[in-house]
This record gives sequence, structure tokens and C-alpha cells, in this order.
Amino acid sequence: MSPILARSVTVLGSTGSVGTQTVELLAGELLAGEPHRFRVRALVAGRNAALLAEQAIALNAERAVISDPTRYQELRQALAGTDVIVAAGPDAVIEAAALPVDWTMAAITGAAGLAPTLAAIRGGRVVALANKEALVCAGEVMLRAVKAAGATLLPVDSEHNAIFQSLADGNHGAVEKIVLTASGGPFRTASMEDMAKATPEAALKHPIWSMGAKISIDSATLMNKGLEVIEAARLFELTEDRIGVLVHPQSVIHGLVYYHDGSVLAQLGAPDMRIPISHTLAWPARMATASPRLDLAALARLDFAAPDMQRFPALALARDALRAGGGAPTILSAANEVAVEAFLQRKIGFLDIASTVSRVLHVMGAPHADTLDDVIALDAAARRTAAQFAAARAA
Repeated sequence: MSPILARSVTVLGSTGSVGTQTVELLAGELLAGEPHRFRVRALVAGRNAALLAEQAIALNAERAVISDPTRYQELRQALAGTDVIVAAGPDAVIEAAALPVDWTMAAITGAAGLAPTLAAIRGGRVVALANKEALVCAGEVMLRAVKAAGATLLPVDSEHNAIFQSLADGNHGAVEKIVLTASGGPFRTASMEDMAKATPEAALKHPIWSMGAKISIDSATLMNKGLEVIEAARLFELTEDRIGVLVHPQSVIHGLVYYHDGSVLAQLGAPDMRIPISHTLAWPARMATASPRLDLAALARLDFAAPDMQRFPALALARDALRAGGGAPTILSAANEVAVEAFLQRKIGFLDIASTVSRVLHVMGAPHADTLDDVIALDAAARRTAAQFAAARAA
């Protein structure tokens, strides 16, 4: 009998929210006595050397890479006496991303994740995509690389993963539209007056999901859903008018696919990111998780409502950017990152996030961004412009 070959994996962004849950699933397989299922070639993190070292030891990883070169010695000391290869800096991150593996988790957030994600795609393997910016900012660049390399993109976002699962029968040509759901965030029923006075602490208190600071604020503004609309357009080759959004506060139905025969297929599950992560990790098979099981009788009801575009203009801005095309989505994403950070630092108000993004889009328009260098340059320009507007607002 031939030996079972372990699926080789790399986790980019291992110390972030998605990354730590991916590591948890991998560690669970080891604890379950199935080390033959996965072999960890590389773990890549930004600045958290202590947690990265802990993960590398727990998973018996071949390599641990820290993006911040000033953390190299800390990581090296933490892994002293082990066989783990230690490296640091942007070039080392790209090298790790390009390692030949069966599966890569691309979970480095922001523009910093673009080059590593592209390096993984160019390897022609399976890439589990948790970095929204890859398709929002550099969608055409990434999708050209996927086609050229014969790579497979698997969506990790719960909504896109739900759509992917609901399209499993392959009848893409029979799809009328898809619908992404949104919890509505902490300000789902808040007035404009209350949102104008909202503090970062209030905005970070997501009622359902446990996420990082940036994505939590994006959920509060509904920009997160806007970015997901753009991402869905790229992933599923749909125009903006065929992608709907429903506010669904229970966050049980994650996505729906409407077919032209009148059928609607939906994916349901507890609001737990380990479910979509595990789906991509084991795909095309499935693996057991410790995620809570859905009890519809206990829930008793599921609510839905159309999003309020006046109170949450970020969603409309994202749709406008998708229709405008070119580099507009890149500008949207970059300006939003700067505005969110300014809000978290209490330099601008909550409602100023969307207004700052709107001003940047108005000034910069939709220039072409045909290469990764174009995207990076446009991203930097949008950040500078957004910072100027945020500073003026704070003055």
C-alpha cells in the first residue's frame, strides 16, 4: 500500500484572526492523531514574533517568517534549539509565499498582502483567499495570474464561501443573481445622530462575529459588505446589478444563489470562521470541526431587511467604484483603510469615514491600474490623499 502523502500548506498571516483559526484547525488535526493529513511548510506573520514561534513549534513548521525585520532576533531566539528555518523581511515573505505547496492560506490584510498572494497564485496551486484587497484592489492582475498559472482560488470569507458551496452543482449559467448577507453591525438600528457620536469602542463591539479592529469597523460602516460585493463580482464573474445584499442580524444564512428556474440555494451555519476555513482546507473533501452546530428550533426566527443606503453610504460608494471600474476599487479600499485608522485614533468621527472615502474617489476618479506596480502606486496615492483629507477634518 502506498503511504498517504500529507497535504503541504503555507499560512500567510498566521497571527491574524483568520490565520490563528487556521492554525487552530491544523493543530487539531495533529492532536487528533492525524499528522499525515497536513505538513506545514511555512508560517508568515507581521510583527508578533512570540505567537509565530509558538505556532511554528506546535505545528512543527519547516519555516517561520516575520515581515518586520526588527523582530528577527526575537523570533530567532524563541526558536533556538528547533529545526525551524527563521527569516525576516519582505523578500523572505515573498520567498515563503512562493514555496511549492498544495494549499496556501492568503490572510495578510491590506496592500501588504498583494505581492505575497500573487506569488502564491503564480505557483499554480490552491490558494484560500482571505485577503479582500487581492481582488478588490488588484482583481484583474490577480485573475490574469490565476488563469496563466492554472491556480485555484477558494474564497474564505463566509459569504463568498457560502456562494461557492451553493454553486457546487456547476450550473453557473443558470444563475440569475447572488445575495450576500450582512449582520448590520453594532449600529444596525442606530440613528444618524447616534452614529455621529459613536466611539471606536462602540464601533468595535460587533454583535455576532469576533474579528480584528479594521474589519470590525468596516462591518459597522457596511464598507465590508461593499468590498465583498466587489470581490464577488471578480470571483463569480457577475455584474454589480446581479449581486444583492440583505441585512440578516442572526448571521445564520451566509449567502444565497437564485437560479432562473425559481430555486434558491443557501448555505447555513453558525457564525464561526472555522467553518469556511475548514471547507477550503479540506476541499474537495470536508473535515470535522468543533464549531457550534446550528439549532434552528432554538433560533426560532430569521430576519431580513434591505440595507439603508442613507445611513450606510459606504455600501453605495463600493457599488459606484465597481461600476466605475479601473482603479476606483483600489482607491476605495486604500482611502477606507486610512479613514478607519484615523477614526480608531479618534482624529475623525464615525460618519467621516465614508465621507473621506467619497471625497478621495471624487478627486481621483478611476484611472487605469493594469499591473501590480500600477496598483501599488495608486494605492499609495489614495492613502496620501485620504490622509490629507482626514488631517484637514481633524484640524
